[in-house]
Amino acid sequence: IRAVVSGWIADPNVHTVITTGGTGFYIRDSIPEAVSVLFDKSVDGFGEMFRLISKDDIGMSTIQSRAVAGMANGTGIFCLPGSSGACRTAWEGILQEQLDSRTR
Repeated sequence: IRAVVSGWIADPNVHTVITTGGTGFYIRDSIPEAVSVLFDKSVDGFGEMFRLISKDDIGMSTIQSRAVAGMANGTGIFCLPGSSGACRTAWEGILQEQLDSRTR
């Protein structure tokens, strides 16, 4: 995963990377660890905001999400849970307003 994301952030034509899945508590859920070491800067508060807006849909199970975001080589990286509901929540509640034509 780290090697693939590294390739994307090295590509000047890639402005945003969104991963889905691998953010839970199980041993196979290692996306935050694999990707966060690439960050030049973390987007502090992204995970907290995601859990806050997810709470209405899934209750306290939202605490199991380890959604993270950061910037690496000028590329935004967003690591989301794998469920379609979580992806929709992140897109509608956070990402679509941040990733418009004025954002780079």
